[in-house]
Amino acid sequence: MSCSVRGLSKWIKAVTATANFITFATMNIFKVKINFEEKGLEPVELPAAEGESVLDVCLENGIDLQHNCGGVCGCSTCHIYVNKGMDNIQEISDKEEDFIDRAVNPRITSRLGCQCIPLDGDIEITIPDQSQFLGH
Repeated sequence: MSCSVRGLSKWIKAVTATANFITFATMNIFKVKINFEEKGLEPVELPAAEGESVLDVCLENGIDLQHNCGGVCGCSTCHIYVNKGMDNIQEISDKEEDFIDRAVNPRITSRLGCQCIPLDGDIEITIPDQSQFLGH
C-alpha cells in the first residue's frame, strides 16, 4: 500500500504500511522567525520542516519573497539576512556566494532564501524591502 500525506509543507510518502496502520518517517520541525525591513509588516514565527528552504516557508505562508529564477540558485532576488542561527543552516556554496555578490545591499550575514535550509535548529532572518523589485 502506498499513500502520500501533507506534512507541514511537503508531500511525504508513508515509510511502511501494514494492514490498517501506517508508519511515517520522523521529521524535525524548526522555527523560523521572519523580520521585515518593509515598513508596516510585523515579525512572524513559522514552522519549517527539516530540509525545507526559507523561500518555501515564505511562499507557503503568503509572504512575498521574490524568486525570479524559481528558487534554483540562479539569481539573487530571494536575498535575505540571517540574524540568528547561522550555525543551524547548511553551509554556503560558491555558487550562492557569487549570486549574493550581485544582491542589493549584501552583508556578511546574507544568504539566498532558496538555499537557506535549517538543518540543526531555529533561525531568525530579515527579509530586505521587496518593493524595489519590478512587479511587486
